[in-house]
Amino acid sequence: MISCMISRTGRHLTLAAALAVGLCAVTAGRGHAEERVDHYAAREPANLQEAVMDFSAFNEKVAAVLARSELGSNDFEEIHELTYTLENALARIRGDLKDLADTLEALHLASEEHQSEATRAHGTAYLKTARTVVP
Repeated sequence: MISCMISRTGRHLTLAAALAVGLCAVTAGRGHAEERVDHYAAREPANLQEAVMDFSAFNEKVAAVLARSELGSNDFEEIHELTYTLENALARIRGDLKDLADTLEALHLASEEHQSEATRAHGTAYLKTARTVVP
């Protein structure tokens, strides 16, 4: 009976230790991601047009670095720096495309209901944004 209790207690201690180590690892990993320090200044697009231009230009810069025969430390840092602006551009594009989907749905519904003014208004707004992304 005593050996059974010790064995059970030992298992509980082992389980508790394993959980504690796992929790520390998860917390440490999460803390690291949340505390990420921005090393480089990044462009922040003011509108969708700037975001698309940044996205295109900075993708070309990444492609140029990746085209090099060998990648060294400076190359990795260059790509790392470029990704800050790419992340900002993509976030802006993603948000504006979400809005574009909502505008398209409004256009769809207005046209379905034969609402002339709403169809024109939503259609005009839709095309303005859509043509910014794909001319």
